Amino acid sequence: MRFSVKDILHMEVAPALGCTEPVAVALAAASAASLFSPQERPRSVDHVEVWTDPNVYKNGLAVSIPGANDLKGLDTAAALGAVGGDPARRLEVLGSVSTESRRRAMELKAQNKATVNLLADRRGLFIRARVHAGGHVAEAEIQGLHDNITLLQLDGQEITSHPLRASRAMNGTGSLEEMEGWLVGRSLDEIIALTDELDNDDFTFLMEGIKRNELLAAHGLKHGSGLGVGRALDRLVRQGLMRRDMLVSARILTSAAADARMAGVNLPAMSSAGSGNHGLTAILPIRAVFDHAHVTEKQMLEAVALSHMITAYVKAHTGRLSAVCGCSVAAGAGAAAGVAYLLGGHARHVAGAIKNLVADLAGIICDGAKASCALKLNTAAGSAVQSALFALQGVDVADTDGIVGCTSEQTMRNVGELSTQGMIETDRTILKIMIEKQIKARTEQE
Repeated sequence: MRFSVKDILHMEVAPALGCTEPVAVALAAASAASLFSPQERPRSVDHVEVWTDPNVYKNGLAVSIPGANDLKGLDTAAALGAVGGDPARRLEVLGSVSTESRRRAMELKAQNKATVNLLADRRGLFIRARVHAGGHVAEAEIQGLHDNITLLQLDGQEITSHPLRASRAMNGTGSLEEMEGWLVGRSLDEIIALTDELDNDDFTFLMEGIKRNELLAAHGLKHGSGLGVGRALDRLVRQGLMRRDMLVSARILTSAAADARMAGVNLPAMSSAGSGNHGLTAILPIRAVFDHAHVTEKQMLEAVALSHMITAYVKAHTGRLSAVCGCSVAAGAGAAAGVAYLLGGHARHVAGAIKNLVADLAGIICDGAKASCALKLNTAAGSAVQSALFALQGVDVADTDGIVGCTSEQTMRNVGELSTQGMIETDRTILKIMIEKQIKARTEQE
């Protein structure tokens, strides 16, 4: 079975409003609640329960939820999804929550009727939502992907034929799992060659992704959202303390977008490999370099497509969620490959850029989604551009160094092994620390 670049983009790239882990929780709750009659939503929803795997739980502890007035937490996402989310909008499920729905969701949260449970031993992305309303109980499950709804059930009866069960991860060619298996069997030369298949519809879609992520960056720069990393960098340039070269431009654009997104701004990101922040990292450094290079728009779009494919390649090895920061080692590798390609590099330069990036950033952990993710995206964006520039100048980390392999393909496989086997206990420890912090903060408030 062969997959095209269009198949890969269709399965891996989509708009997402808010951090994709709490959004996936909202989608599960909304999907379950949609099984009730319209009059039973939102007024009659009286309890929503959620169970998640450790990585979804970790990524929902400290990130702001769109439409929730700066409130955080998976319980907030679950309540909003249950009473007012539109599951037909998939990862933009919270894009049309009404004021009344928001008020009712906050009531549920205040009454402790939106509860979240950790499935400590569960591996892989998993969410189960159970919604009670008007004496009825509806359930939905999401597995593997943030919008892959695998179960819908009303009062104990499974609903097998339902539009929400038609995952974006499936198309006429095959499943995401099949596509990932095919993709990781390709050489870097073959992946680069896939960019020759891009057509006008693909270019339009890729440009849409750039524009969506640019809007987030513009908001972050204007308002200093979240941690304000992008705006701080921009101010340093204006004060003459930094120079706006292509590295700094990439860092400003990418971190400003992350600032806005992690603050819960009501603007969707174009995600990559299931993550909005991956999408920001995969796209915006290339967009920034475009302003400094003598290249065409078509070449920029081809570079973005390559970035998405390399990001997908790495994520196929690491899994959707892990202890390793995917924005750094997956989307960062994608961006490095894209920048090297955009600046006229051949396959060996692209390979060198990927290896340089991994050698630089492989140790960055994922300690959940939160405002300071903007710092990591700032680092990833700068390293992606720098890694590409180094590769173009002949700097290529040797395969005797650390986890770097003799090829870029082997290097990316090594990142996956590190993530899925070497850092399991690290992931547990990160979550343990985060939960202990949360319990301490709650105790102090009481």
